[in-house]
Amino acid sequence: MTPPALEFWFEFASTYSYPAAMRIETLAARAGVTVAWRPFLLGPIFQAQGWSDSPFNLYPAKGRYMWRDLERLCAKHGLPYARPAIFPQRSILAARLALAAIGEPWLPALVRGIYVANFAEGGDISTPDTLGRVLGGLGQAPQPWLERAQSPAVKDALRAGTERAQALGVFGAPTFVVRGELFWGGDRLEDALAWQLRGD
Repeated sequence: MTPPALEFWFEFASTYSYPAAMRIETLAARAGVTVAWRPFLLGPIFQAQGWSDSPFNLYPAKGRYMWRDLERLCAKHGLPYARPAIFPQRSILAARLALAAIGEPWLPALVRGIYVANFAEGGDISTPDTLGRVLGGLGQAPQPWLERAQSPAVKDALRAGTERAQALGVFGAPTFVVRGELFWGGDRLEDALAWQLRGD
């Protein structure tokens, strides 16, 4: 019997989701684990906790630490990095686009491209121009995919996905879910993969 996929819950505005998204496909393939890509929105989850903004903005000392930590992480893993001028970026269109591309073989590359645009290139991932450039770099015609991303079905799917994340107990990103077990944070990726391989 094939084990369930490791669910990767990610938010395109999430800083620590960036290194996780850049690493997960390679590490999962090496471990023989299938990844289920789960874009969602942190905004409604933060609002349910009484936060009007990212905790990294609400708590400046935490934010200063996070930016330096992200810089170190990117250097450690050889990832390009440039602190975005706006944080957090509005990520709803990017999340819808990723949902529209679920099942496409180039979805992981799309996700990585959007993260690089946000956290390495200074791009505005809320705009069709930036997302269209990422799509074009993958050999995809931007307009049909951007139109699909704005369809009622995809909008409903993102809303339902975010509600499912809340129901699972997801409170931040990235979160990895393995057979009902939650692993929160990019530094738990290896632990999540190991748990998947336990097979119990």
